[in-house]
Amino acid sequence: MGRRGRRNEKLTAPASDYTDAHGNVLTLRGSLTPGSRREYAQALAGVGARASSTQEDAWQRAMELLFERLVVRWVIAAAPIERQRELLARLRMASPEERAWVRQVLREHCGEHFPELNAP
Repeated sequence: MGRRGRRNEKLTAPASDYTDAHGNVLTLRGSLTPGSRREYAQALAGVGARASSTQEDAWQRAMELLFERLVVRWVIAAAPIERQRELLARLRMASPEERAWVRQVLREHCGEHFPELNAP
């Protein structure tokens, strides 16, 4: 294969599927850029937050940032959601049970793929 053919090959990290008790599936990327890792660490630490922000606010923002960067797809009741804006909107309106499951999945995924991250 010539150079031209090799340039078009794009490496992608494998995605992982996580299924909840109701059959809903959350698909997460297997890679996270160094910039996203830095941004996540800063959000978790509350860097750049308003003075009135609490640790809970920083933790919530960090979780949303990690969700934005890692979630590729969320299938709920056989209806797939793949657009970033829609995924984040669905997370924000999720029930406490769904949010707890998403946090658990993020922790498990980060533990396996990004052990240096302090998962939410």
